[in-house]
Order: sequence, then C-alpha cells, then structure tokens
Amino acid sequence: MKDQVAPLLRDLVRIPSVNPRGAAGDGGETAVAEYVRDWLARHGVHAELHEVLPGRCNVVAVVPGRSAAAVLLETHLDTVETDGMTVPPYDGEVRGGRLYGRGACDAKGPLAVFMLAAAELARGEPPPYTVVLAGVVDEEHAYRGVLHLLDALGDRPVAGALVGEPTGLVPATAHKGVVRYTVRTRGRAGHSSRPEDAVNAISLMAPVLAHLAVTPPAVAPHPLLGPATRTVTRIRGGTGPNTIPGTCEADVDRRTLPGEDPDAVWQQDHAELAALGAELDPPFTVDPALDTPPGTPVVTALRRALTAQGRPSAVQGMPFGTDASKLARAGIPSVVFGPGSVADAHAAAESVELAEVELAAKIVVATVRGTAERLDEGESGQAAGQGTHRDRPGEPTEPSCS
Repeated sequence: MKDQVAPLLRDLVRIPSVNPRGAAGDGGETAVAEYVRDWLARHGVHAELHEVLPGRCNVVAVVPGRSAAAVLLETHLDTVETDGMTVPPYDGEVRGGRLYGRGACDAKGPLAVFMLAAAELARGEPPPYTVVLAGVVDEEHAYRGVLHLLDALGDRPVAGALVGEPTGLVPATAHKGVVRYTVRTRGRAGHSSRPEDAVNAISLMAPVLAHLAVTPPAVAPHPLLGPATRTVTRIRGGTGPNTIPGTCEADVDRRTLPGEDPDAVWQQDHAELAALGAELDPPFTVDPALDTPPGTPVVTALRRALTAQGRPSAVQGMPFGTDASKLARAGIPSVVFGPGSVADAHAAAESVELAEVELAAKIVVATVRGTAERLDEGESGQAAGQGTHRDRPGEPTEPSCS
C-alpha cells in the first residue's frame, strides 16, 4: 500500500476539479470520477458513474461483503478555487513527506484513503459488510452530490458511514451547521455633493453591523463545538465614488449547534435585525449540524482501530460542515475522519502528509472489519443492519455519465 499512496494522490491532484458554483461545466469533477472508476477496476472493484447534474457525476463503487448491509465510505470530488495559491495547484509536488496541491488535503487525500481501503478490502476474504465507496460532486457549494447519493442508495441497510475530510486522524462526531442569509438596508440615492438630499444606505447598515459584532447568538455552547457564531462575510454598497448609495447588502454566516432549528434561528435573526430597520432575504444556504452519539457502532469501531495504531481516539468536534450531516439526517450514523488538518484545507500551500494517508487507509480497513463486531456486541441497541433508512447502490438506479 505504501508505494501506491504518492502516485495515486498525485494523479488525483493533477486532475483539476474546482467546483463551478452554478456556472456551466463541471470543473473536472467527472474526470476525477472516471479516474476513480478506472483505478478501482484495475484493483478488482466495480464502480459506476451516476449523473447528478448535466455532465457532473458521482462515482459509486461496491465491494461485496458477507452481509448485504453496507458501510459507506463517502467523500467529495470537488475543490475550492486556486486563487492566491503559493504552490503549483496541480503539480502534486512532494517535499518533506508531504504532497502539495489543491485538493491534496480537502478532500483528495481522504478520497485516496478510501480507494486504497476499498482495494485492500476487495482482496481475500470478503469483509463482514458490503462496502460502498462514493465520491460525490458539489460538496463545496450546494451539497447536491450527497443528496443525489441518498436518492440512489436504495433499500439496503447502512450500518454506518465514514465521511472523508481532514480531521488529523481523529474521530469527529459533531460539527456545526450553517444558516446564511442576506441583510439589506435601503436609503435614498443622491449626488454626493448634496448628501442632505439623500439617505445613505451604508450609514443605515452601520448599526446592523455593530449589533452583529457585539451580540452573539443566545444559545448555550456545545461540549465539543463551543459557541454558536454569527459573522458578516461579505458587504456590497454603492455604485460610484460620487453617488450616495441607495442600498447596502451584507451576507451573514450563522453557525448553528446541534439541537438548533434552522428555521427558528432564521426567525430570531430576522426579528433582531428588522428591529434595526433592515430587511432580510430568506436563507440561501441551510445545512444542519451533526451530533452522532459516541456509542454508535461505526464510531466505536473507528476508535478501536485508532487505539490499535497508537493514535488518540477521543471523539472531537469540527467547526466546518460536511456531507455527514446530510447522511445522518437520512438515518445513516456518520463519523468524519481523514488525514490532514483543516488548517491546510483551502490554504495557499495546501498539502497533506503522505504517511497520514497510508495510516488512515489501514485504520479504515480495520474500522470496516470491526463495525460488525461492535454491532454484534449490541452497543447501538439495534440488530445488525437495522436503524437506517437508505442504501443499496450495488445496483445503480441512475444513468451512467459514460
């Protein structure tokens, strides 16, 4: 496995797959999906492409196990943009045991982990569970890849999911959700030489911004995630240097905690800011938080595998959102896990340690084999294969991209 890590990850990084964020084209996601399919085929694993949006394809692979119930290995094919990078984004350069390039950490490192694990699990005795590996599109924008995956999974029970993201090889059972919306103030435009005849919308926005800066969300902190947050991330106002602006807009990123209802969050923010004279558009992004019980079999199997490798196994929370929350909401117990640090994700010199990728693959293999043992011990209070509501991509129900 060791000799495969660098060539595999380098090949993945060398395929650009920047999320187009609604623009035409796929940014290269399907090219990555095709590479994954072909690489797995050479290692005895069947995979197919499922079209999610025109020209944008998930890749879904299946390693048959002794049980039709599945363990899902899910991560994403897309990356963020390359603007401002200080290393060549698509060279896959290796220095000091690290591979550099866009996506090396988020999330082509985890994708390589799952590919290596699937190839290993396909050799020799079948794993206790069928293994489903899914590389999905659009995680960095509107999550349409994982939503399509859920529709395509069918009716086979899923015992649990490992969602590949950079966690530094710790099991992340919780992460924040998000509600993003636009707040707007309206004034009256006019000539800048006669400000007394106009109402400056930027000035009207000032108390709104001040309120957001000093008024944190009124919700108790989460033990793994800390406090909920509310941050202004973008502001727009004015049409020229000699015109009093008639409108001003700001985008707000409200990070939610497990147990918070996104609609209630939106209604509370609406009431607060409307009282300051602002108007608010409905949220343009809503994503739930994740809070998987630490006694869930897939979590305990992962923790046992980490302990066996001498790695820390205490569950942790992550501040960023992932596909895991969508899987969990659909009834699939999910834990986030992978090589690399979130500090290196989206970074100007994005990179991942190759030794971590190799170790992560070994841990994933042990986790898949150990999940059945945890279910047999009854740690979830459910019989094996029960308690989930989606599965079976073994027989794809969607047309292939190619």
